[in-house]
Amino acid sequence: MAAEHLIVMSTTDSEEKARTLAAGVIDAKLGACAQIVGPITSVYRWEGAVQTDPEWRVEIKTTSDRAAALVEHIKANHDYDTPEVVAVPITGGSAEYLAWVIEESKA
Repeated sequence: MAAEHLIVMSTTDSEEKARTLAAGVIDAKLGACAQIVGPITSVYRWEGAVQTDPEWRVEIKTTSDRAAALVEHIKANHDYDTPEVVAVPITGGSAEYLAWVIEESKA
């Protein structure tokens, strides 16, 4: 059974871009809350070489029925060729908070 609530995460290469992405998501009602974490250090392989770069992670609390639209929004508004978009199920938490996530993520 799929989780009703998710945390969808993406990263970008500046705090300003992370703030813009987060604000766009919330304005579009694709999530209830977006938190920015960073800077973090990302180590990854890209085009055959190991890269190490500072990034900022955007963590969006949303509902499973908004996930597909949220992913499309991130991809359309991101400047990476292949932006990170990872969804993690929320399996528990405050009933009041999770109800708020549902209410604030409605189209």
